[in-house]
Amino acid sequence: MMVLKELWYGNISPSTDCRITTKETKELMGYIATHHENLETTLGEKQKDILQRFDDCWSELSEINKREIFTYAFRLGARIMLEVLQGETL
Repeated sequence: MMVLKELWYGNISPSTDCRITTKETKELMGYIATHHENLETTLGEKQKDILQRFDDCWSELSEINKREIFTYAFRLGARIMLEVLQGETL
């Protein structure tokens, strides 16, 4: 029950606590940032506006996906625990 209390009081924040940054992800994020900056420097104002709207939509989609993955993973973990507690076997 302690974990639920910690979650309730905001001491556990799954959306920020679970971010694992590996060398691979840091490198990929660097490439993305570099390519984005290079693209922006070649665009006119209208294209920059379109790119900004694209970025906004991508960010929103990413947040929705993260929320859905969290929900799925939480439910999966709960189902696993129920099976463990019920002693179900294959």
